[in-house]
Amino acid sequence: MGFDTAYESISEESDSGHRWAFGTGFTDPLAGVDTSVPAGVDGADLAAYCLMLGDDALIMSHRLQQWLARAPELEEETALANIALDLLGQARLLLTRAGTADGSRRTEDDYAFGRTDREFRNVRIAEVADTDFAGLVARLLVFSTWRLALLVRLRGSADPVVAAVAAQGVKEITYHRDYAAQWVIRLGDGTDYSRQRMEAGLAAVAPLVAELFAPSAVEERLAGVAVNPAELRAEFDAVLAQVLAEAGLDRPEVGGLAGVSGLSGRDGVHTEAMGYLIAEMQSVARATPGATW
Repeated sequence: MGFDTAYESISEESDSGHRWAFGTGFTDPLAGVDTSVPAGVDGADLAAYCLMLGDDALIMSHRLQQWLARAPELEEETALANIALDLLGQARLLLTRAGTADGSRRTEDDYAFGRTDREFRNVRIAEVADTDFAGLVARLLVFSTWRLALLVRLRGSADPVVAAVAAQGVKEITYHRDYAAQWVIRLGDGTDYSRQRMEAGLAAVAPLVAELFAPSAVEERLAGVAVNPAELRAEFDAVLAQVLAEAGLDRPEVGGLAGVSGLSGRDGVHTEAMGYLIAEMQSVARATPGATW
């Protein structure tokens, strides 16, 4: 069967059992999709870029899943679970694309469960733990505002698979950003205590923002395929300013992350929290290698 876009092929039979993100032994999520590397594009660089985008989604998804049974209301647990599943779906496609781009044929499970924390390439804002719900929504607002601006531009990527994933991701991340923005406004414009917690959440995430806009060598080499993250800053700042103004909150000062000047999560340099996160995420797979359920 022919498809007008790559995502139509990716999303076909999306209701069938193997698409659900539970258990192991899934069918290749890119089965039936043309995964040829576009002419003039370095496959290793494309794979590295897909790992960056996929790791961002995978690690943020895992952090959100940790909030199930901890959110203030059942409705919020459901919302966070849906956001986490959206990101997990993006991660599956992007990690699988990495394995086809470099010819290694590594699977999504290989990447998720077979690497050490230093081999992950996610931005550090995805990995840090949250002190409370206000901290979570502050982090989600920053992450989703940045990722939405990125995916909007990636819809025009020279790699049709990345472009297709981005096109669907825009629909998903638009909701994520709106959800987080509503909670930031609700808490910032609420009681004195909720405002204090929201201010603390924004202050905690502020040192992690600058990393989002620092281009890596891979991104610089993949002109036409990747997006230079520095180009996203103006849109990001405008959206944050609008949300914080509505919430009656001041934007905290944005500084660097002490101790790792010049290096970032894209280089495999992570916070202390990352080691614990990876140990938890990989515990079952490492205890029973090769098992399926």
